[in-house]
Amino acid sequence: MTILNEILDYNQQFVEDHEYEKYETTKFPNKRMVILTCMDTRLLELLPKALNLGNGDAKLIKDAGALVTHPFGSVMRSILVAVYQLQAQEILVIGHHDCGMSGMKPEPVIDSMKERGITDETLATLSYSGIDIEQWLQGFENVNDSVAHSVDMIKHHPLLPKGVPVHGLVIDPKTGKLDLVVDGYQV
Repeated sequence: MTILNEILDYNQQFVEDHEYEKYETTKFPNKRMVILTCMDTRLLELLPKALNLGNGDAKLIKDAGALVTHPFGSVMRSILVAVYQLQAQEILVIGHHDCGMSGMKPEPVIDSMKERGITDETLATLSYSGIDIEQWLQGFENVNDSVAHSVDMIKHHPLLPKGVPVHGLVIDPKTGKLDLVVDGYQV
C-alpha cells in the first residue's frame, strides 16, 4: 500500500466517523496572530503545544528555516493576507535550534539534484536567467541572526501597516522552550 492510499483510506474513515467536528472553527485566527516557522517535523505538534495554541488560534506559515527570502514572495504575501484579510494583528517568526538550514551549503544540494537527474544545462539556464541558485539554496549560520533578519524584512515591508508588532523567537525542538530574539512591542 502506498502512502497516498494509506492517507485516503484513513481520511475516508475520519470523515465517516465525523472526527472533523472537534476541529471546526472559522478562517479567522482566534488569537489574532500569524506565525512563520520552520517546516521541521519536530515542530508539527510541539510548537502549538509550547505556545498554547489550539486549532483555529493562529495562521501558520511554514517554510525551510522560517525564512523570508524575498520581500514579494509567497511567505510575505501570506503574511500580508493574514493581516489585511484574516484579522491577524501580530506576527511571530519562530526559528529553532538544530535547524537543517543552519550551516547548509548549496553544493551538496546541487550535487544531490544532479544525482537525481537535474542537468548542468538546466542549472546553466537558471543562471543565464538571473537566478543565483547557490544564493537561493544558502542556509544561515546563526538562528538568532536569521530570525532577526526575517523580522526586519517583515517589519520594514512597504505594505505592512505601521504598528503591527513583529516578534522573533527561537524554540528548542527537544523541550519546547522559547527564547526571545525580538520583542515586537519594543521596536
